[in-house]
Amino acid sequence: MTASTDAARRVQFDDNTLLPALFGAHDEHLVQIERLLDVTLRYRGNQLEISGPPASREIAEKAIASLYARLKEGSEVTQSEVQAAVRMAAAPARGRDDGATLEVRTRKRRITARSPAQADYIRALGQHELVFGIGPAGTGKTYLAVARAVEMMLDGRVDRIILSRPAVEAGERLGFLPGDLQEKINPYLRPLYDALYDMLPAEQVANRLSSGEIEVAPLAFMRGRTLSNSFIILDEAQNTTPMQMKMFLTRLGEGSRMAVTGDMSQVDLPLGATSGLRHALNVLGIVEGVARIQFTDADVVRHDLVTRVVQAYEAHEGRQADVFQRSDEPAK
Repeated sequence: MTASTDAARRVQFDDNTLLPALFGAHDEHLVQIERLLDVTLRYRGNQLEISGPPASREIAEKAIASLYARLKEGSEVTQSEVQAAVRMAAAPARGRDDGATLEVRTRKRRITARSPAQADYIRALGQHELVFGIGPAGTGKTYLAVARAVEMMLDGRVDRIILSRPAVEAGERLGFLPGDLQEKINPYLRPLYDALYDMLPAEQVANRLSSGEIEVAPLAFMRGRTLSNSFIILDEAQNTTPMQMKMFLTRLGEGSRMAVTGDMSQVDLPLGATSGLRHALNVLGIVEGVARIQFTDADVVRHDLVTRVVQAYEAHEGRQADVFQRSDEPAK
């Protein structure tokens, strides 16, 4: 693949058979890049012409090169992959683009970073014993942690995966749900199961759950245990109390890793209660071996509408905070 450096950059591809997948059905991938970067893309044969502002042309060329390389490796290109490629191409160079650390391989898929924060998170999960992933829904905090845990288990670097969540009620009452205790708490743990089934064949998930290699349990079940040679994930950690968080963090045993994920904008604790996640971030701010990765709405990798929903809520909450602050000011 080669490119010219004139005002309208021209990219030439050496494998025409990949171009339909690169351009998308009805050129939907090209249209998406045009919309995201305010460029114009025209192709003839195996050449693609990129015109528009110089900075946008450069980003478009990098994104297209990344997508083309992905196709040459045998991976697919979807609209979400196009968006991710543009996001990564537009990010400032960080001087540490070690490709081996920017992807996670599991039985069912190869997962790559879709934003600079995700790249930092994947690196941190491989390098640190305790990693906090903080940010809004849809940024891949839990998904990437489960992926890294599965990869390490398959590679023999850990013996077990332990996935946990606090069973905090978000507007509903557990007591009114049908079934025994396990049936009542399973809905709270469903997102963790979903991530597992995305990484491993269903039969392997079932077998590893039965053997205890993978355990999915409420946070309360962690008390009194020491977890060695394990990858332990605490999801929805904003709904822990400080005592619960301390209990969980002190379960870490030899040869183990921990990932703690949460969104401080979605605390379901009783009004006035302190979040254990917020407390832990303050207490452990300078502790060696602890990494904190902060995600923002720019890292949301779900449907475009999810990003706009997150931004709308943040803007609304910001306006509400301004109103409360003004109402607390003394009258002049």
